[in-house]
Parts: sequence; structure tokens; C-alpha cells
Amino acid sequence: MAKRTNDGRGNLEQAMALLIQNQASFLSHLTETYQRLARIESDLDQIKAILLRHEQTLNELPEAIRQKIGYKAG
Repeated sequence: MAKRTNDGRGNLEQAMALLIQNQASFLSHLTETYQRLARIESDLDQIKAILLRHEQTLNELPEAIRQKIGYKAG
């Protein structure tokens, strides 16, 4: 019967080291992704606020034009 060597244990240690390295890399990328999403959400909130202001301005525009040209409702 063949004698077992420590090669199996060495392979396991290498595999575990690679797994830990891959997990660390994954967590780093995940953190970057969360930060990017947070910036995108912040940008979207700013865009929503701008759109609401523009909507309000557009809704007020007809009356502002009437006042500017001196239109009196009869």
C-alpha cells in the first residue's frame, strides 16, 4: 500500500489561502459597489429635487406670463 504524504495537507492549505484571498477581494469589491450605489442614490435624490422645482416653475409659468403681458381674466 502506498504511503500517504503531506501533499494533501499542503494542497488544502493552499486552497484555504486562495479562498481567504478571494473572499477578501470579494468583500473589497462589495464595499466599493455599496459606496457607488450610495453615490448614485444621492445623485438621484438631487435630480428628483431639481425636477420637482422645474415642475413647480412650469406649473406657475402660464400665470407669470399672463401677469407679464397684463392679461386680465374677463
